[in-house]
Amino acid sequence: MSDTPDYPTLLRNAYAMRAASYAHMFDVLRERFGTETALEVGQEATRRLGEAMGVKYAGHGPDDLSGLCHAFLDGIPNRDSMFAPEIKRCDGEALEIHFHRCPLKEAWEAQGRSDTDLELLCKMAGAIDGGLFEAAGFVFKGETWKPGDKGCCRLKVLPGAKAAE
Repeated sequence: MSDTPDYPTLLRNAYAMRAASYAHMFDVLRERFGTETALEVGQEATRRLGEAMGVKYAGHGPDDLSGLCHAFLDGIPNRDSMFAPEIKRCDGEALEIHFHRCPLKEAWEAQGRSDTDLELLCKMAGAIDGGLFEAAGFVFKGETWKPGDKGCCRLKVLPGAKAAE
């Protein structure tokens, strides 16, 4: 019997470390510059990460929402157990996915973060999605978790503008 954790455990631990990193950075920024600036800087950083990631989905832009849906979801390791995505809509007008779980949010909950902090950290981390989908050529209108919500993020992606011919 090996003492090495299995892949799902290693992946969950990696997300927990990412969550802790985001939370510590947010705390330092908030202490030095206030909540509004901490959120703004954190969102810009995670948005840039999303922009770098979104390039690989650009072949689906600006309007192949079905292809985007499959490529995006298929690219999430262990997606069903870690994120429990539910496709609410996927047609020519919109792609809507509700994540019922999030390993980042679950890690912050395990750290004992307040609902206020959870909401702010989700807004900060959720900026990655806007960067990703917009870099791929789509319009992003998603929402992050707020106190009282069930599950986590609700992604809403719309077709982007077609290039001038």
